[in-house]
Amino acid sequence: MEKVALYPGSFDPITKGHIDIIKRSSHLFDKLIIGIFKNSTKSKAWFSDEEKVEMIEEILKKEDVDAEIKIFNGLLVDFMYEEKVNILIRGLRALSDYEYELQFTLTNKTLSKSEFETVFLTASREYLYLSSSLVKEVALNKGDLHFFVTENVEKRLIKKVEELQKD
Repeated sequence: MEKVALYPGSFDPITKGHIDIIKRSSHLFDKLIIGIFKNSTKSKAWFSDEEKVEMIEEILKKEDVDAEIKIFNGLLVDFMYEEKVNILIRGLRALSDYEYELQFTLTNKTLSKSEFETVFLTASREYLYLSSSLVKEVALNKGDLHFFVTENVEKRLIKKVEELQKD
């Protein structure tokens, strides 16, 4: 059976922590899908789905990582069923992440129409504190973003902040 893994998220924006999980996952499974939540319950997105796809594609190409990018909406388990995903990838930074991710996993297991396993990958040491929310805060305050995101994402963040401050 082919091992098809899904790494879902809002990726608003994609960070070096996300990229680390993607690169590590791509070596573990036969196929990796990066799933972008279309209607995330998180606060209003800074980037459109198309912009997120473009940023991720640029990174995958530069990093020479083989993965598909798909946008989905609705229940994660329905998307997993449609895509024949049998492994769900989740990144963990801290103990608080584990509590949330355990609840998320158990809920998905209850709702799922197919069997799957959840694989938790711990964040690499340099990304333990990193989140998209933190990156946005640094961008809004004109901080140095290169520690947190790739150059292509940094350029888009700077442009986005300029647009937001015009409004």
